[in-house]
Amino acid sequence: MKIFDFEQIKNRNIAPSDCLKWVECALREKYDCILPGKVSITTSPDIFFNTMPVYLHPDKRFGVKIVSRFPDRRPSLQSDILLYDSLTGELLAFMDGSWITAMRTGAVAALSISYLQKKAAKNYAFIGLGNTARSTLLCLLELVKGPMQISLLAYKDQTDSFIERFEGYQNISFTVYSDVHQMIADSDVIISSVTVAHDLFAPDECFKPGVLVVPIHTRGFQNCDLFFDKVFADDVKHVCGFKYFNQFKKFDEFARVLLGENPGRESEQERILVYNIGIALHDIFFASKIYDKLSAEGKVLDLNMTTEKFWV
Repeated sequence: MKIFDFEQIKNRNIAPSDCLKWVECALREKYDCILPGKVSITTSPDIFFNTMPVYLHPDKRFGVKIVSRFPDRRPSLQSDILLYDSLTGELLAFMDGSWITAMRTGAVAALSISYLQKKAAKNYAFIGLGNTARSTLLCLLELVKGPMQISLLAYKDQTDSFIERFEGYQNISFTVYSDVHQMIADSDVIISSVTVAHDLFAPDECFKPGVLVVPIHTRGFQNCDLFFDKVFADDVKHVCGFKYFNQFKKFDEFARVLLGENPGRESEQERILVYNIGIALHDIFFASKIYDKLSAEGKVLDLNMTTEKFWV
């Protein structure tokens, strides 16, 4: 077994374009894989442990990701990944999942935006300015080459840091809002990556026709479930327990759009909601690709596992 730590993965400088290619390829293979629903344990409103397994049939690999959130830990959200060979059962690698989680999440959000936003979309609003927001914008910049107006909801000192991160991109300009209602009303695409939200962000009337809402961590937009024209998700098992799931007007998995089995957006007036909850399919697909890139590197750990049948 090999160990790949955070710095090894991060310092590989994997391009956002590769991340976009990987998430799209994984989604196109989704129905050839085995993807159980994640098992989530919540010990308090803001603390959880999720176990996320998947079998990648085309790659002949399987794996599991363990992700947890502790508000007082830095960073609060951390994850670990185990990758196996499905033909031999060999444990190939133990990986830090932090970079993979951030980049696959942003890539999925950006990919769904590129397929489901209205043609005239120019104003992109970000609620939550952490790594998920950064990775989403990095990937969006690979897909949207024209002018982009980026709206940011002010939060502590993260606003200036976020703007500084992207100051080298000539096709984007920033506007900072303190009023979330007004920001939502002005926006064509709304991306939320806050991990905690105890109230709704805005009333129904703030969401204009044609808007696309991508609540990456799901919270704060439950009112949209009831009146948006269409809802998409990365996997039905991860949203079927939502309070208003049976009241969605139209629902499908986003992979069906990629495969041409669902038309996606059909008018500039449709309000569309995309719940990219985060699935192990992407984490383990990324882990498999990164393992192939780094297999000559990494620390080797011999677990000294028995190779013979034993009796106790």
